[in-house]
Amino acid sequence: MRYLTFALCKGRLAKKTLALLERLGITCEEMKDPNSRKLIFVNEELKLKFFLAKGPDVPTYVEYGAADIGVVGKDILVEEGKKVHEVLDLGFGACKMCVCGPKEAKELLLHHELIRVATKYPAIAKDYFYNKKHQTVEIIKLNGSIELAPIVGLSEVIVDIVETGSTLRENGLAVLEEVCPLSARMVVNPVSMRMENDRIKELVTGLREILKEDAR
Repeated sequence: MRYLTFALCKGRLAKKTLALLERLGITCEEMKDPNSRKLIFVNEELKLKFFLAKGPDVPTYVEYGAADIGVVGKDILVEEGKKVHEVLDLGFGACKMCVCGPKEAKELLLHHELIRVATKYPAIAKDYFYNKKHQTVEIIKLNGSIELAPIVGLSEVIVDIVETGSTLRENGLAVLEEVCPLSARMVVNPVSMRMENDRIKELVTGLREILKEDAR
């Protein structure tokens, strides 16, 4: 039996995914060692391998078959547009992608004016404004604190992830429109889906049952 390899997002998503897998009896003791310098963690008994990667890299590892299964935020999946099968919404890491800005910018959105939009997610922003709102905008790609853009006059609005909205409020900004809901998703390599269909199906079914129980 070949190994099934998981690519997990570093940080909170990995911890929550591993806690969920443990409830299915899938453990990886090696990953619990905080001092470990290992890059690949193995469960020999169940023939599973795990490795941690930066969020945007997870779908790439899965698309090219370096990992059979990945867990990553929906924001990254939509932005990266990789050829992977999304098989399960894990429900955690829930937040929203929103258009935000000062309250007076709402008028600019209502009247479809030509505005500048700052974002870490240019593909999501472009799809929303061009295909859903049919509004022509200039999109500016940023990597740091997006909230700064409307405050210093770089853009009229931003497209960004909103969890609690406290950072927005502290900086005099508000959610103006909701683009889409986000959460952690499990994705599978298309070839792995065919080759290891039974094992992957069993895993997904088991996780789906646990998520159903939690939702009750």
